[in-house]
Amino acid sequence: MDKVRVDMAMVRTSRHEATQSLLGDTIGITDEQWNQPSRLPGWTRAHVATHLARNADAFVRIMEQLRGHKPTRLYASETDRREEIERGSERTALELQVDLDASAGRLHTHLPELMKLPPDRLVHLTPTLTQRLERLPIARLNEVVLHHIDLDVGFSYHNIENHVASWLLSFNADRIGRNSAYPAIRIVADSGLTVVIGGPGHPGLVHGADNFLLCWLTGRLPEGDAGAKMPLLPCL
Repeated sequence: MDKVRVDMAMVRTSRHEATQSLLGDTIGITDEQWNQPSRLPGWTRAHVATHLARNADAFVRIMEQLRGHKPTRLYASETDRREEIERGSERTALELQVDLDASAGRLHTHLPELMKLPPDRLVHLTPTLTQRLERLPIARLNEVVLHHIDLDVGFSYHNIENHVASWLLSFNADRIGRNSAYPAIRIVADSGLTVVIGGPGHPGLVHGADNFLLCWLTGRLPEGDAGAKMPLLPCL
């Protein structure tokens, strides 16, 4: 894999800018609009907003766990996470917006703590996902950008800046790795990023703009945008 060189100060700035962009797009959503379906099957916009808020708090919890030299985990359990999202999705537009803003603010206050810790320290986020500590801001940026698309408020892959799309394409390709549930694919992005994902066998080639490939890889391309030659990917 040709790794993308990442300036973590730029990542932190981009995460903050992406958060402000999302908050600007959600501030005018009405109660009725929050209860309408998002682009995620089975979730309303209110479900997506609640997930984003609880995810911000989960990253704060990770940093508190690191500070206390405790085992790290984003959520106590998958059951608790689902129940929190269901309960939170029942709130008013004002309550949802305040929660999105306040939780993002709490995370923004805590993120500078990462600069004091070894960047190569491994952090367990879930039972199946471990990241270097320096990649936590990218993990949160990934949540904000992709779920901004899921909210279906006019933000699409066309709005993702090139350097952000490149970071997130690399991040998601790393997460997939050589997962045999995926076909073997060699991804070549316009930024120069080259990565092979999926199971064994001779990989097929896909190439294109980083933002297009990011949203294809994460299942967020609008119908008709994928093109006939793009491989089908599993829904994991």
